[in-house]
Amino acid sequence: MIYKRSDLGNNIGFNSMIDKKFKTCSLAVYFLTELSDDTAAANNLAASILTVSSSKYKTYAALSEKLSELYGAGLGSSARKKGDAQILGLRASWIHNRYAIDGEDIGGEMRQLIRDCIFSPNAENGAFDEKSFAMVKKDLIDRIDGKLNQKRSYALSQAAKLAYRGEPAEGTGYGSKEAALSATPEEAFRAYRELLKTAQIEIYYVSPEEDDGFAEMFRTSFAGIDRQPKPVSVRNHSPLKAEVETVSEEFDVNQCKAVLAFKTDSDDRYALKMLSIIYGELPFSKLFLNVREKMSLCYYCASRSISVKGTFFVDLGVERSNIEKAKAEILAQLEEVKKGNITDYEMQGALMALDNAVLQVGDTPISYIGWYLDCFCDGEAITPEEHFNRFKAVTKERIVEAANSLKLDSIYLMLNKEVQA
Repeated sequence: MIYKRSDLGNNIGFNSMIDKKFKTCSLAVYFLTELSDDTAAANNLAASILTVSSSKYKTYAALSEKLSELYGAGLGSSARKKGDAQILGLRASWIHNRYAIDGEDIGGEMRQLIRDCIFSPNAENGAFDEKSFAMVKKDLIDRIDGKLNQKRSYALSQAAKLAYRGEPAEGTGYGSKEAALSATPEEAFRAYRELLKTAQIEIYYVSPEEDDGFAEMFRTSFAGIDRQPKPVSVRNHSPLKAEVETVSEEFDVNQCKAVLAFKTDSDDRYALKMLSIIYGELPFSKLFLNVREKMSLCYYCASRSISVKGTFFVDLGVERSNIEKAKAEILAQLEEVKKGNITDYEMQGALMALDNAVLQVGDTPISYIGWYLDCFCDGEAITPEEHFNRFKAVTKERIVEAANSLKLDSIYLMLNKEVQA
């Protein structure tokens, strides 16, 4: 695979990944902007509507029919947060020209279609088309509602809101339901214009062969836009609260959820990730073997390291009567790591898990795109192999140091409603 990043100017990067094993091409355009509850929902709607219609294909049906004619090409959108940034994406995929039956220029057709969707959307008089807008608005509200129904995901979201209170990262990549419900076609269009003007833009193109056409299309298309990009800071450590704060909510649930948020001042993200795997990410981890299996205190118990925010979450599904016992054992197992009680088996298991993850990069075009987008957010473009070698260099001493840097910051509890006597 050959990777190359070109600067198109005005904080627009074009990343190409050429790998001859693929038979398809993929393109992803990401807008990076500061995460804010005031703009997240409108930004999401603005990015989504670009993939359901355009000035040429004014309905979702017409656009879908055109994509079907191009051998079932795909077009979609995404939204997520990473650190203090909201990342909004437009993604497309299609077969390479060499596999078209009658020599059609599928790449050229997709280039024109994508240009129309992004730079000539289905909008008039400062507002998006109402039917297209209504479609994406309903989809966004359904996704937000779905988060509440997925109790574990909701608990983690609420724990992040508590841990990051007062910071951009307290919000979600989707925005609030209230903001989504009140959003208008005019508001979404203003958000779209603002993204084109101020967002950091990274474009990713994966193909079996080099093609300068897409880079040139974006260069000329953005040349007509008054770009005033605003800096986006993804990596900002969250400050530790003066005292541990606990927030609880009651729901009609059988299984309670608990999320413990730790903060760290360590910048050793490789040691923190190794710590997370050994502590609570896999079946051989200390949390799984002790809190779940040996002591039967929970249904699940897992950790995750959010290095861009200097945060470490442990979440569990637990009976209400076992919450304090489980919390005590979670902290006890962290103390074990702090004391250096890490076996060679745990170190080897962590490296095997990381090696397996690295080997999957490149299996699909989207895995390449995801890898180099994360590299961009981390401020360093390295290969998966280089990444893995850094994990191999992590010592037990570094993991112990990372563990000792963790301080409990806050606890979120999703409790079942107690039956009144």
